[in-house]
Amino acid sequence: MKFLHTADWHVGKTLKGHSRLDEQRQVLAEIVGIAREHDVDAVLISGDVYDTSAPGSEAQKLVNHTLLTLANERREVVVIAGNHDHANTFEAFRPLMKAAGIEFAGRVRATAQGGVHTFTAKSTGEQVVVVMLPFLSRRYAYGAEELVTGSPSENAGHYDEAMRTVLRELCSAFQPGAVNLVMAHLTCTGGVMGGGEREAQSIFEYHVPATAFPVEAHYVALGHLHRRQMMPASCPVHYSGAPLAVDFGEQENTSVVCIVEASPGTPASVIDVPIQAGRRLRTVRGTVAELAAHAEDCGDDFLRVVVMEPTRAGLRDEVLEILPNALEIRIDPSFIKARSNAPTAHTGQSPRELFAAYCAQVGIADPRVNALFDELSDQEAR
Repeated sequence: MKFLHTADWHVGKTLKGHSRLDEQRQVLAEIVGIAREHDVDAVLISGDVYDTSAPGSEAQKLVNHTLLTLANERREVVVIAGNHDHANTFEAFRPLMKAAGIEFAGRVRATAQGGVHTFTAKSTGEQVVVVMLPFLSRRYAYGAEELVTGSPSENAGHYDEAMRTVLRELCSAFQPGAVNLVMAHLTCTGGVMGGGEREAQSIFEYHVPATAFPVEAHYVALGHLHRRQMMPASCPVHYSGAPLAVDFGEQENTSVVCIVEASPGTPASVIDVPIQAGRRLRTVRGTVAELAAHAEDCGDDFLRVVVMEPTRAGLRDEVLEILPNALEIRIDPSFIKARSNAPTAHTGQSPRELFAAYCAQVGIADPRVNALFDELSDQEAR
């Protein structure tokens, strides 16, 4: 059977106050097109569907439309909550989504209570078992362990041990003649962050070793880390990465979805299909004159601009006139003079002299600023 693995859509995400909903609409439409082109049996979405736990109505409409489109084409659709999603809202919508042919999982459940989803692949008639492991914070990890084992947890603070126990119990539902899959939203030990993750929920005690996944799993579909990568393990463990870079820290990432073919008797094969939609994020640097000379090369990209000259009045406006797609403008640190914390003797200095000294200290060399200060100072003195 064949399925599409994707994660970390972050629908509703803005960048420096700029809405990217149109881009997200294009990306999700492309994903639907890829699922159609490859005629996949299922689409697995491994968490962080939304960027916030309270997404706006337009973001929800876009996600719901995408999921319903996939389900209406008779593709199995399985979605788990990530750390950005609101788990309880996922659970509230679960019955409604199930009625539409979409499997939603906001919280970890025991196998008998819906923690494992099974279906028959339309193309091959093979049975498919999907273990669903939404994001678990340390606060809920031990409660989930008790839920699936039915016994009190003895872990005092070992997140990975609790997660291993949960996985072991849920994966006991694997069937010998089926395609056995795991979906999870977590950080694998040794995984490389893409640049836009919440570090507090990706580091410290949140690591889970890839060895926690059983060798019987034909494929492990992970979300949470935004960079496309495969983790070394005894079974195929893959992060699909984010299909759209969420901030400038991810500008070098390659955006893809994974098309996976799996059968009970052979290892899964994976191909990456690039996502073409969405505007590229780029960092450009130079003096204002250099930026102007290469402005046409930037095209429609969203830009982070690093100016290689001291700040002055009107500099930001000059850059925006040259590069209207600049969402972030900063001065290179080498052109910012360090401020001294040492006390300065001001005895006998006029306000103009003090202001001129301040401008020199912070690296502002613009006669217009000094002239404006002089004008304001004269007005105040009248």
